[in-house]
Amino acid sequence: MLKIIYYLKSEKENQYGECPIYAKINIGKKATTISTGKTIKQERWIETNRLRSLLRNNREKVIKEYLELFLLKAERFYNEEYKMGNIITLDELKSHLKGIEPVSEATYLIDLFNFHNSHFLKLVQINERSKASYQKYERSKELIQIFIKKKYGVNDIDVKEISSSFIYNLESFLKFESIYKGVVGIQNNSVVKYFKNFKTVCNYAMKMDLIERNPFKKYDGKLNVTEVTFLTEEELHRIESKTFAIERLEKVKDIFLFSCYTGYAPVDAQKLTQDNIVMDSNKELWIKTERQKTKTKANVPVLPQTLKIIQKYQYSEKGLIPKLSNQKMNAYLKEIADIIGLNKKLNWYSSRHTFATTVTLGNGIKIENVSAMLGHTTIKQTQHYAKILDSNVMDDMQKLKQKYLDKQ
Repeated sequence: MLKIIYYLKSEKENQYGECPIYAKINIGKKATTISTGKTIKQERWIETNRLRSLLRNNREKVIKEYLELFLLKAERFYNEEYKMGNIITLDELKSHLKGIEPVSEATYLIDLFNFHNSHFLKLVQINERSKASYQKYERSKELIQIFIKKKYGVNDIDVKEISSSFIYNLESFLKFESIYKGVVGIQNNSVVKYFKNFKTVCNYAMKMDLIERNPFKKYDGKLNVTEVTFLTEEELHRIESKTFAIERLEKVKDIFLFSCYTGYAPVDAQKLTQDNIVMDSNKELWIKTERQKTKTKANVPVLPQTLKIIQKYQYSEKGLIPKLSNQKMNAYLKEIADIIGLNKKLNWYSSRHTFATTVTLGNGIKIENVSAMLGHTTIKQTQHYAKILDSNVMDDMQKLKQKYLDKQ
């Protein structure tokens, strides 16, 4: 049985003559106390019969409402746990009232994943992180569960038992034995990214004082640098000048071109609305937003090609462009590549690479400005996306060649 009584600690009177209001919490025969964080003068506490009388003072009304909500929060938690057959301790109730999440003392790896992913999901629900990132952490948990079950015959493993052999056996399993949709093995870069997720989960556990060291810190796998797929100016023109009789392909073309001329990643492009279009003091239009992945500003001037697409869909779509899933976009882009005879493996992200190379760097835009428009936090990120075109190298070498000719 839960019982809460409010009282003043007169011996803790502050400089304003107010005393802190405490709550005495009883569960059965056990009791504890907790500060409510509110204060009031002792005479007013007595005169208002512990704030039970009709109140005229606004501050006292606020305090009374707070205490009522405090009591309601305690009773709701107690009743919900009681209905589920759980035994509630005073410490658990105090932690709940203080807003402290109860933490498992277990140091098992899957427990840590569940703890991290549960917190991550809350961030997704308030739009601070993406659902796609959450799914990657869930997939990471699933892979490590499969490995533990196969290698050790158990459902979980104590973090303290994760050794160097565990790390490299896990890497080997992911690269050569893991099966997903009939495909055996995971490519190196994906394996390295999964290990990055493993490290992140354990770093979070360290911050929450669940573990003292990160066992995945030992892993030193490196990403293989791969050539990014982008369109040349001629290839971009071929797609742009082609009119597709099939409506879905025409829409896919427009969505793809929109990203080619703005550099927005799929998740960011799909969220843009008319509210993101801003006119500056020079009467120039900009698309202003922040990248979901990095939470950095990604402001891009509206090029004529971009404006044409925006105007095309301004009355038929809620956003600036039609909405389509990543999977369908990539499937239809393959179809478009086949139709125009383009011997490249196109996907939606190819448009972002095209913006970084052909549209911007290829036309002499400074890499610092390209980096800002892409929403990158460092120039190094931009160098990965933005391949320097051979034509730019040749132009510079021709200038150098001419200098040497002039000296003769």
